[in-house]
Amino acid sequence: MTLTESVRELIDACFTGIWIRSHEHQDALAELLALCGHEQWRLMTWDIERGVIPADDAAEAGNSQDPLAALSSLDGHANASETTILVLTNFHRFLQSPEVIQAVTRRVIDGKVSRSFVVVLAPVVQLPAELETLFVTVEHARADREQLTEIARGVATADGELPAGGKLDAVLDAATGLTRLESENAFSLSLVRHGRLQPDAIWELKTQTLKDSGLLTLHRGGSDFASLGGLSALKAFTRRALMRGRRQVTSQARVVKARGVMLLSPPGCGKSEFCKCLGNEVGRPVLSLDVGSLMGSLVGQSEQRTRQALQTIDAMAPCVLMIDEVEKAFAGAASGGINDSGVSSRMMGTFLTWLNDHESDVFVVCTANDVQRLPPEFSRAERFDGVFFVDLPGREQKDEIWRLYRAAFGINDDESQPVDEQWTGAEIKSCCRLAALLDVPLIQAAENVVPIATTSAESVARLRRWANGRCLSSDHVGVFRHEETASPKRRSVNSQPSIN
Repeated sequence: MTLTESVRELIDACFTGIWIRSHEHQDALAELLALCGHEQWRLMTWDIERGVIPADDAAEAGNSQDPLAALSSLDGHANASETTILVLTNFHRFLQSPEVIQAVTRRVIDGKVSRSFVVVLAPVVQLPAELETLFVTVEHARADREQLTEIARGVATADGELPAGGKLDAVLDAATGLTRLESENAFSLSLVRHGRLQPDAIWELKTQTLKDSGLLTLHRGGSDFASLGGLSALKAFTRRALMRGRRQVTSQARVVKARGVMLLSPPGCGKSEFCKCLGNEVGRPVLSLDVGSLMGSLVGQSEQRTRQALQTIDAMAPCVLMIDEVEKAFAGAASGGINDSGVSSRMMGTFLTWLNDHESDVFVVCTANDVQRLPPEFSRAERFDGVFFVDLPGREQKDEIWRLYRAAFGINDDESQPVDEQWTGAEIKSCCRLAALLDVPLIQAAENVVPIATTSAESVARLRRWANGRCLSSDHVGVFRHEETASPKRRSVNSQPSIN
């Protein structure tokens, strides 16, 4: 539902207190002005610089800069025979005053009789307790693809500047999630740099914008599944889910979207690298969410930053969202939030609700080294499409990884390789990198590598025991089975993985 549709519905229902959350005030005001013109409603706007400005008489600008005077002006213009709307821009800055709170309360309550409406336009929702039940919140969505296309046509006016077909789709994909002003700036930068609209300049600005926010990081590498050894079942599952997940289900008349996967494994087995390769494989940007960056020092700031990050992620769809080592990110939630006054528990509750209910085309990949530190509801059905265990690579997978990293670091195929029992892919990469760095044979470089299966043998064994029969295998179709942890009867009955 658009902003215009939402506001019209609320005003028809006589919701006299409306809070519009928007970072694009001029666009929101333009939509409200068009709505009031169509419905023949009286519109007044106020900000601290210009004061109250009636939409039909801009010459009155400059009076009533005081917040209380702005609210009082509504009394003089309100008329029960017509609808009057007062839009207060960035008014959240003035809601710490008891006098202002009381004035807002009276105008919202009296507006039921006088058909006058108080609309607060601000980038955040900060309602004092006295006003929480008097206001309803409306989200001003960022530009959709149709609006981005109009902006692109307004910027690229000369012949040859605006691409067509698939090239235009690539430009719109790069601009998705930007505000209208940011997208206009990105298109202008592309014209200055390339003489036409190209996605590279837009991606660059988008990456910097997300980095400046401190909440998300954008990855756009050149690696795909061909540069990642092993994980054949996991690769096939995610590729099929993302490539075919939007097919139409005729019986239910709705589109099925892939939700995501959770990856459990010892460190160094390729979980994070898989996430980055997945985006390039299926043509989606990869967003990395650092939950630690969501923590704020003020009361309620962490929860607010969490909601802001999730809104940005929804706006960036379609995309892949990576949350690395999620059990550490929400470690405080496992203890009930005793050590942080419940902040981590509330943040995790917000994330779980979004994970279960979000309608945006976001494929979530969570990685964990110790799933026992997470509550069971985190990995329940319908939050993820599958929970995979990424075990230490087998002989076939290790041979493939050796081949990839030998080629990457310029090591001859005929050079002898060290004993790699219980090695992870990260340790194979480390051995090849050290051999190239120190200019020594692989066998000599291996003397500097201590595998995680040796340094943390107990935790690896415990992780395998937990995953046995509970997770899907990342290398073979079906449920993960580990011979050392399975009982003799279990091994004889399930010697072959299920094809389901």
